[in-house]
Amino acid sequence: MRDVLVIGGGIIGLLTARELHLSGAEVTLIEMGETGRESSWAGGGIVSPLYPWRAPEPITALSRWSQGVYPALTTQLLDETGIDPEFTINGMLVLDDEDLDQALDWGARHGQPIEILQEPAPHAIEPELGPRPARALHLPGIAQLRPPRLSKAVRRALEKRIDLREREEVCELLVEQGRVRGVRTPKGQVEAKRIVICAGAWTAKLLEQLGTPPDIRPVRGQMLLFHAKPGQINHITLHAGRYAIPRRDGRVLFGSTLEHAGFVKRTTAEDKEALYHDAIDLFPVLRRTPIEDHWSGLRPGSPSGIPYIGAYPGIEGLYFNAGHFRNGLVMGPASARLMVDVMLGREPIIDPAPYALNAGR
Repeated sequence: MRDVLVIGGGIIGLLTARELHLSGAEVTLIEMGETGRESSWAGGGIVSPLYPWRAPEPITALSRWSQGVYPALTTQLLDETGIDPEFTINGMLVLDDEDLDQALDWGARHGQPIEILQEPAPHAIEPELGPRPARALHLPGIAQLRPPRLSKAVRRALEKRIDLREREEVCELLVEQGRVRGVRTPKGQVEAKRIVICAGAWTAKLLEQLGTPPDIRPVRGQMLLFHAKPGQINHITLHAGRYAIPRRDGRVLFGSTLEHAGFVKRTTAEDKEALYHDAIDLFPVLRRTPIEDHWSGLRPGSPSGIPYIGAYPGIEGLYFNAGHFRNGLVMGPASARLMVDVMLGREPIIDPAPYALNAGR
């Protein structure tokens, strides 16, 4: 019998398994597909919430802690595995300034530098920009990384240290006399003293049998990838809810949609067209740039985007770490650390109360 069973191999499950392993636990991770191939693979990789001043405080608390540890974490993973998550600080340019005072107040309270750029300053740092706003906000400290590379690096670091079981779906939680004792999969039973459910959009399905699942629902998002050249676009750029993310190799990721379509993970021609027109309006140079890819992913939506992190009430040994909506990557390291703090009874990095199943959202 293993110490801990982690269900779900996205970035939340992988980082949780890593924290548990570092604490000395024997860990088994079960993933119904391939690790890091669902929402974690499809996301943009901005190491910040979009419009961070609009995020509830529980999201800010997790995000700020994670932002502080990501440089060392990605360097360590590169040293261990040879896989570079490409953590890059290239700043975020926000062209929407309707809540400027709120943004500046938030930045002052949280130690996040925010600059006001008056026209023509935005074009001085982004010459290919289409809109000509009278002013824009510049957050020079915002970073990005490539989610598939991060997931691959964490997996590589774990693969010889934990029991990693892919393409194995959990069909049922096994609970006896108020205590979890394992799970049932098509390959049989897997016993564990404790279980952490990190199954993203599928978390509520797993917990339905217990009667009180968290309010987590799939929210589809579609993205475009442009095969651009290095230096054409320099900053993460945010406008009217859309964002452009320039990678080190010049490719530009543009997204994204928000669709309540259940567990249907497919792309649509209509949304591809809408994303394309928004992209070329923001950066007209992309009109001359081939579209390399178009994909979708299912985010684990939750009320206010606040994740569920903690113990499942009434079932000893059962925990959850899921429901991060659009911010799983930026909240990931802190969520994993907080989850293990709670499990081991350690002093938590932040107050865990806002993430409980019955906490207000």
